[in-house]
Amino acid sequence: MEPPHTPPGSEASAPPPRWRCATYNVQGGLWSPEPGTRHAVVGVLEELDADVVALQEVHPPATLDERWSASEVDRAGYQVVYGPTLEKPRGLYGNALLSRHPVVAVRRIDLSLPGREPRGALDVTVRREGEELRVIATHLGLRARERCAQVARILEHVGPLEGFLVLLGDINEWQPRGTSLRRIEAHFGSAPCVRSFPSRRPIFALDRVWTFPRGALEKIEAHRTALSAVASDHVPVIATLARGAG
Repeated sequence: MEPPHTPPGSEASAPPPRWRCATYNVQGGLWSPEPGTRHAVVGVLEELDADVVALQEVHPPATLDERWSASEVDRAGYQVVYGPTLEKPRGLYGNALLSRHPVVAVRRIDLSLPGREPRGALDVTVRREGEELRVIATHLGLRARERCAQVARILEHVGPLEGFLVLLGDINEWQPRGTSLRRIEAHFGSAPCVRSFPSRRPIFALDRVWTFPRGALEKIEAHRTALSAVASDHVPVIATLARGAG
């Protein structure tokens, strides 16, 4: 007996994969010499159970390369890409990106400006189930003009929006309609924001997420738990993305 005829184009297709993407300023705590702080941040990362995590204010071991070989995070299944911006008495310091999926491309963007603390961004492409997600992770400066110049540099680097992309990080913009936010939104469109700082009682939405396509952002929330309230001065912000959602 022949199988029933299925009209062309009516075959059931698998839904697009959903990505859990988080941004988290760890306040230097992930590799702090104080075990309680280090374990608290790792505990928060385990709570997040994210596919991709952008970290800011990271103090890694001086010998860190593209893969941790001896850390609690590595045992959780993450690959790391690190973007140091300066060296402090404790060693290198800057941004990092954790991914549970293969990293296929890495570019580092220098956002440093004369007379200001060096800053940077990571541009990392991750592949999952045949789908590629381009992740731009950053930590902007403390002054308004500084942030505007850094946003301009990021947008120039990104170029015309195409494919599947997420921009996330600690934007350090305290004003709800600050100039740096308006410039990003002119490129990506507006996106929901959630309060993430200070961690014990969040008031300011410093940690932000934008996507392209804009409709790919399904959900965004601050990860507020008993542990995240004490692990850092920020709580993580986590977003659920699906390219086919929009």
